[in-house]
Order: sequence, then structure tokens, then C-alpha cells
Amino acid sequence: MAVPSPHAHDRHAHQGMPKMPVWLSVEDALSKILGFVPVLAIEEKPLLEALGQVLAQEIRADFPVPPRANSSMDGYAVQSADIAGAGAGQEVTLRVVGQLAAGAVPETSVGPGLAVRIMTGALIPEGADAVVPFEETDELERAQRGRAAGDSVEIRTALPTGANVRPAGEDMRKGERVLAAGTVLRPAEIGVIASTGHATARVIKRPVVAILSTGDELVEPPNPLPPGKIYNSNTYSVAASVQRYGGIPKVLGIARDTKESLKEEVRKGLDADMLITTAGVSRGDYDVVKDVLMEEGEIAFWTVRMRPAKPLAFGTLRAVGPGTTTRHVPHLGLPGNPVSTMVAFEEFARPAILKMQGRTDLTKPTIRAVLEDEIVNTDGRRVYARAIVTKRDGAYYARLTGNQGSGVLTSMTKANGLAICPEDTPIMKPGETVDVQMLDWIEQQG
Repeated sequence: MAVPSPHAHDRHAHQGMPKMPVWLSVEDALSKILGFVPVLAIEEKPLLEALGQVLAQEIRADFPVPPRANSSMDGYAVQSADIAGAGAGQEVTLRVVGQLAAGAVPETSVGPGLAVRIMTGALIPEGADAVVPFEETDELERAQRGRAAGDSVEIRTALPTGANVRPAGEDMRKGERVLAAGTVLRPAEIGVIASTGHATARVIKRPVVAILSTGDELVEPPNPLPPGKIYNSNTYSVAASVQRYGGIPKVLGIARDTKESLKEEVRKGLDADMLITTAGVSRGDYDVVKDVLMEEGEIAFWTVRMRPAKPLAFGTLRAVGPGTTTRHVPHLGLPGNPVSTMVAFEEFARPAILKMQGRTDLTKPTIRAVLEDEIVNTDGRRVYARAIVTKRDGAYYARLTGNQGSGVLTSMTKANGLAICPEDTPIMKPGETVDVQMLDWIEQQG
């Protein structure tokens, strides 16, 4: 079944479960999700608030950077012809006619036989074409003897024209495109934009992702934990993941295992760009998320051929806007087991959140590693085994974190990758080479 179009007309509530593939592949499921979620609108943000967002405009330099030639050293601005004969035992003495700090405008030119004491970043005075570092003069010796800079300076080395001088436009030429639209803004890009004189940038918005956990058994920490209850960890792992990948989490809380409670809580999140729920998507008596999804919107699929995270629902929810307008909010129903929740988020929610921000690099790096533990595939699903990847003697090795149960959340704290056993492979043995999708790029050098 195709993913519902955001422009499709509303339909009556479904009366039963639609016929859909029971074993949807990971690739097909992701394709359906990415085919629906849009790239969000453009906003203008202060530079520091735009860190990590995608640039929606090209940045050009309206002036050369630096605007004028300046010194790359603390030293003396000179004419290189004056010091051509300087060297060991052949000092050249020049008369000092001024001093320049960074930000000052030169008022004195440098003629033959003259020098200006200059600080890093200060503009090169007219007539000078090189800067001699303090270390190549008698400056340091005078300082050690407690003598201030004098009216003359001894130069002890010859330097070519342009030595230690940053020419105008060395970094950016006037009119040059320095950043393309689509660039992810890292600290370096933020600095470049600031150096062109801009305090803001036009960027693609971060998606607001509403997060709702479901289940009568859930208790919000730090409330007391009655018998038969568990703390609500999924909200926290999902919200942290949303934030990690650039989204803005909107935590809705906990919905109980009734349609009425779920509908009430879901409607609080329909102003978001995406709604993520956890639990309620398998075939149990109290798994009501699919039912509500079909009544409040449309469903595209609910089962993926993978382990963990087989029960996973995707569809849309109708949100009525001003007047008669209707929004179709993408909804991703993640499984309830905490490891399944996190693995499903990595494989499906993370790429969708990145796409909405205008990112095109949607995949995590995958490496080939020597498997150190056995992976058993009992039912023809693609297995994502939590693994610890290390590097020894130039090769990667992957060992499993231990118990691979979908309720063992601590296994995710130990893992820096997911070792992948293909659907058609019943067993992978130690010594075989396995693809590992890296969750965190942390290498332990051996």
C-alpha cells in the first residue's frame, strides 16, 4: 500500500485492518517514510542558534577578507630590500618610526632604512612588504635586559617580499561564494558567516517531534514504583535521540491503554511536524495505537522484517487547522521494548528527522568487521545485534554486548554499533566478516 499523500481527501474511519505486507523490508519501510516527510520551511536565525542547521542560501563575500594586508606575526614591518644582506654576523640596523597594534590605522609609511613595530593582525603600513618576527631581531634580548623597544632595531635575517604578510583577500575574494546552500553549519561555517558581516542566517527549520509513550504499566520517574509497574524510559531515550539529531522534542507524557486516553494525548501533538509513539503496535489486546491511527488518519504499514523492532507502524494523522485546512501529520509508532524502540528510531525516525531539516546524509557509516561472537537468525528477519567495535592491528572486530533481549536497555549503553545479519543468513559464526552500522564513531586503538 502506498504511503498516504498529504493532499489526499479525508476518508471514513477504517472498519478493519487493511491488507498490507506482513514482511515489509527495511528498505521499503524507510522509502515509504522518506517519501512522505517533507523538507521543512526556511527561517532566519541568529548565528549561534543556527549551529547544526542546514543553510538555505548561498553566502558570498561582499568584500575581501581580510580587507587589507595585515601581519601574521608580532615583529617589524620593513622593506625586504633593506634586509637582503642580513644573516649570521651581518645584522642590519633600521630606525623604528612607529608602532601598530591590531585594529589601528597606520599613520606612518615605511621608507628605506625604516621599520615599524607591528602586532599580529595589524595593517601593513604603506611601503612595507615583509614582517620580521621578534625572534629574528634583538627585541627579545632587550626585553631580557629590561630595556623597552628603542628607536632602532637589529635585523638578523633576510626575508623575501611578502614574508609574514597576509594579503588582502587571502581568505575570501570579493564576490566569491564561500558557502553553498545545503551546507550543514558547524562552528567553522558559523565563523565564516560572521566574517562576512552577517549576524543571522537563513536555514531550514528544525522539526518539532511530539513524543508519546503508551501503557498502563508506565510510571513517570521519580514517582514511587508500585508492584507490576515500570519506569517510562522510552520517552527519555526517544526525546534525547530527537534532540541529538537536530529535532525539537515535545514530550506529551503517557497515554493509557484505551482509545479515549490515546486519542486525547495524540491530539495534543498534532501541531508538531511528526508524532512518535512507543508501544501499542503489536497484536496484543491492549495494543491500540494501530486502531487509533486508522480511525484518526491513515496507516501505511505496521510490520517490518527486522529484529528487534518488527512491530512498527507508520501512517498519518489528520490535524484540522484554521478554517477548513487539514494537515496530515506523519506518525511513527515504535515498539514498546526499549531496545526495539531505540533500534527502530535509528533506522527510521532518525533519517526522517534529518530529511525534514534538509539533510541529505541520512545514513550512518557502515564498516566491515571480524565477528567475534555468533549471531543466530531464527526466523528470516534482518538481525541488528548490539556490538562493541574495536580496532586492532589495523582491522575492526565486533563482539556482541551479551544478552540480546529487546528489553535489555543496558546493551545499548555498551554498544557503539549494530552488527547486521542478513535475512537469508540463518547463522553468522565467529571469524566471519560482518557489516556493522556504527552508532558512535569511537575507535579503541590497539
